[in-house]
Formats: sequence, structure tokens, C-alpha cells
Amino acid sequence: MMRALWSAASGMRAEQTSVDTISNNIANVNTTGYKAQRAQFNTLLYQTLQASTTTANGANKPSSAQVGLGTRVASFNAAYTQGAQLSSANPMALFIAGDGFFSIQGTNNEKLYTRDGDFTWSTTSTKGQLALTTSNGNFVLDRSGQKIEIPQEISAETVAVGQDGLISYQNAKGETVSTGKYIGLFQFPNPVGLEKTAGNLLRPTPASGEAMAEESSGDNMKKSQIQQGYLEGSNVNVADEMVDLIISQRAYELNSKAITTGDSMLQTANELKR
Repeated sequence: MMRALWSAASGMRAEQTSVDTISNNIANVNTTGYKAQRAQFNTLLYQTLQASTTTANGANKPSSAQVGLGTRVASFNAAYTQGAQLSSANPMALFIAGDGFFSIQGTNNEKLYTRDGDFTWSTTSTKGQLALTTSNGNFVLDRSGQKIEIPQEISAETVAVGQDGLISYQNAKGETVSTGKYIGLFQFPNPVGLEKTAGNLLRPTPASGEAMAEESSGDNMKKSQIQQGYLEGSNVNVADEMVDLIISQRAYELNSKAITTGDSMLQTANELKR
């Protein structure tokens, strides 16, 4: 009987984690570049109730006699499907059409990655120039891993970004000047393995593999394209999340009912001696 109580309790914990994940998805329904997550579960160890043979001479059973001991959270997998292309009033809003990621300079010069292209020009550069940063002030990196900077006297409104990431601007004479710098776009062998951090940033892990620059991949990788003036919306589907929420809630109730039933059976067994 105690086995049933612990198995149902593990199910309640698992469904609580599922509800937590769904709640986080719904909370980020308007977060730029957010990718919805799903909690994955595994069964716990099985307990063998009987020996593997039915007779003393070693005849094999047609099936085993094992009982499960519940479930546990195995992983959280993000769905890296393309989000909606949303128009933005920010002239440096950048949308990635494809599987690429922007490269961002984190703390201690750590390279992080993001799909959030809501960038802006900042005067935080030490060379008296404008540097391209995220809304949190992290530097956006080019293909070679360097900061992207332009002369401070250039109007940020005149900066243009091509589909290949090439940055250009107009000088005082109205002439288009190429900076020769490209916004870096990178892909991963397994983006599901990326570790989420604060500020819409992602950290590579051994599970994700190392970042691969799109421009140096040749024809082995489908190149992404950049669209200026647009942002990628969250890929959270509210209708799907509400259905999953109801399913998790009902599963939680069923596990709770299993605990109540197990407790009732234990009470009945205890009363047999009276």
C-alpha cells in the first residue's frame, strides 16, 4: 500500500513541475524570441514481485512480474520553431529568418547567444564610437567575435543592415558607406541542448555542441537571413498551453485521488484487528 502512496506522490510532483513550465510559457507569450518549453518525464525503477521462473526446474515465465515506482522529471525541451515576424518601430530591430542565433558578449567576455534582435546603439564604447548592444547593454558581436561599432557622429537612423548581416550607413554627404562588418549568425548541432540564462540569452553546453558560424560552413548549412525593422515573436501557442494545463491539472487530481484511495485502504486494513 505504501508503494502506491509514494508512486502517486511522485506523479503529483511531476505534474506540479509541468504546471510550472506551462505557467512560464504563458508568462513569456510576449517575450521577443522566446521558445516554449515542455517538461519530459521518465519512469522510476521497477520492483520485481516474483522470481523469473514459475517452476522449480527453471521454466521461464511468459512475462515478468514487475511494478513501477512512479515518475520523475527527465528534461525540459524547448521547441525551436520560427516565431511570428512582427513589425517594430525600432530601426535596429532585427529578425532572423532561419535557424541562426545572434552572438552576444556576456560577463567576463563569455559568448552567449540569442534570437532576440531588439538592439540599439549605445555610447558605452571606450573609443568614442557607437556600439550595437542589446536592451540590457550587452555588446552584439560580429562574425569574428568583435564589437560592432560605428563613428559617433553617424546618425543611427541611417544605419542599414542587409539580409546577409552587412552593416552600412550614410555619411554627411548622403553617400552609403559600408562598415565591412557583418552581424554574426551562428547555428548549433542541437539547439535544444542550449542552457537558458537571464535576459533572453542562451549558453552553449556539451549537449548543444559548439557554435558554428554560418559564413564559414559552406554549403553544408542552410543560411539564415536578417530582416531589419522586425522582431521575432514568441512561439508560445496559448490554446495549446491551456489544453496542456488542463491535462496536467486532471493528472494531478488523479494522483491525489490515488493517495486518498491508498490511505482509505490502509485505514481499512488497520481496522481488521478490531
